Amino acid sequence: MRWQRGRRSHNLEDRRAQGSQSTRRPRLRLPVGGRGGPRIPMPTGRGGRMSLTGLVVMLGVAWLLGMDPLSLLGGLGGGGGPGLSAGVTPDVAMGSPAATSPAEEEQVDFVSFVLDDLQTTWTGLMPNYRDARLVLFRDATRSGCGVGQAEMGPFYCPADEKVYIDLSFYDELRRRFGAPGDFAQAYVLAHEIGHHVQRLTGLEAKVRAAQRRNPDLANELSVRLELQADCLAGVWGHQADRRGVLEPGDIEEGLRAAAAIGDDRIQAMSGRGVHPESWTHGSSAQRQEWLQRGLETGDFDRCDPFGS
Repeated sequence: MRWQRGRRSHNLEDRRAQGSQSTRRPRLRLPVGGRGGPRIPMPTGRGGRMSLTGLVVMLGVAWLLGMDPLSLLGGLGGGGGPGLSAGVTPDVAMGSPAATSPAEEEQVDFVSFVLDDLQTTWTGLMPNYRDARLVLFRDATRSGCGVGQAEMGPFYCPADEKVYIDLSFYDELRRRFGAPGDFAQAYVLAHEIGHHVQRLTGLEAKVRAAQRRNPDLANELSVRLELQADCLAGVWGHQADRRGVLEPGDIEEGLRAAAAIGDDRIQAMSGRGVHPESWTHGSSAQRQEWLQRGLETGDFDRCDPFGS
């Protein structure tokens, strides 16, 4: 992509320095079972400090659950971070400047450029468009939709109209999923801004209401919502290409990334088999198809998987 480094977006919220800060000692909880399952509160001694017995119990439970017990020690006592990967709900406070690198700062400049380009584009396409904000964080952070963790990947929260991303996701996209490239990264952000567009049009609220009325259709409706966000990412890509922002090979990078994070491919990589009834984002082929549709047409009205 042909992009220019400049002043960072006023819609960029940098919380990277807060990733290992908390305003009080966290109460460590280990997740049990699947998503949203019950949690076990760890025993503590007087003053909220964990007793030796409690420590032994915690490490024993972690071992039984297949977790690395040593990974939890950072969340105990005074020093170090709150052990967010173990399921801590943090009280985030402003911390010292984030430890970073020139490469990471260049990546921040890049996502800032893409964010502003996306929102300038949508302001021109939608008379009632209002800007979303982009939150950069490490490990975990609070959002209007609850605690967001890096393991969740990038996400959009309609309650506060913010996109959240831990930049380490881009390393995962490149290394684990084999989808490198700057336009692959831009596609991910464009997809999340696509969800913001869905909120502004009222579609997101209608789909959530339909899911509550028809729980059996919840996954199917979720897939359609995600495919439309892919198409809307393509609408932006179409406009960016017309303005000379894209370079040869960029579109292929985006399509490769869309295929890399299809539900079928992710399930196959997990070794648990492919189960279409459990999909929430769509197959690799579907995601490529809808991104391609937006890239080719640049037409919001052609992004309608609900009517197709």
